[in-house]
Amino acid sequence: MSLPLKVRRLGRQPYEVTWKAMSAFTDARGPDTPDELWLLEHDPVFTLGQAGKMEHVLAPGDIPVVPVDRGGQVTYHGPGQIVGYPLIDLRRAGVGVRELVTKIEQAIIDTLGHWNIGAERLEGAPGVYVAGAKVAALGLRVRRGCSFHGLAFNVDMDLEPYHRINPCGYKGLAVTQVLDLGGPSRVSDVEDALVEEFARQFDFAIEAADPVIPVLSPELRARAAV
Repeated sequence: MSLPLKVRRLGRQPYEVTWKAMSAFTDARGPDTPDELWLLEHDPVFTLGQAGKMEHVLAPGDIPVVPVDRGGQVTYHGPGQIVGYPLIDLRRAGVGVRELVTKIEQAIIDTLGHWNIGAERLEGAPGVYVAGAKVAALGLRVRRGCSFHGLAFNVDMDLEPYHRINPCGYKGLAVTQVLDLGGPSRVSDVEDALVEEFARQFDFAIEAADPVIPVLSPELRARAAV
């Protein structure tokens, strides 16, 4: 029997507000809390994972750099990029961390397949690549058996900020996007396909949820503060 997945399409959101919200959601959730997938775009920001080194941030200029508690190195978020935050109880979904990563990557690969774009993984470098250029990055954290943070999938964006960093810690790593690979420019079109493929990978039953970041009830806020 398929598990429910609430999908929230949140539009454009500031990074730090969203990060704090998904962290609080993860801390407050209980064994019966439905899993959620948040889809959004961020204002321009560089985020630096727990293993991140500032030496990979070459020339951020006017774009803020935010150290965060996910895995991975430095990456860029900006308008025209799908950011997906899968908030999943791994034990209930029956997956470990490695399988979680593999399934997210496969959902992105299969999404690109909707437009006959051949994509692949690279050993030792999480994410999705087309002809050696990175089209999607992953950076996850698991706490209390539940995942947060997630994926960044380039659709139709200004790629210039990637020249200001060593993307994911790799000097000279080529970065690409769906539009330049012959796919659509509308983020919503790619989101539709991604939701479909994500649900297929995890055998989720999709439930559309309000397009707002959940406001925790006083009871949940109290639980998160413990």
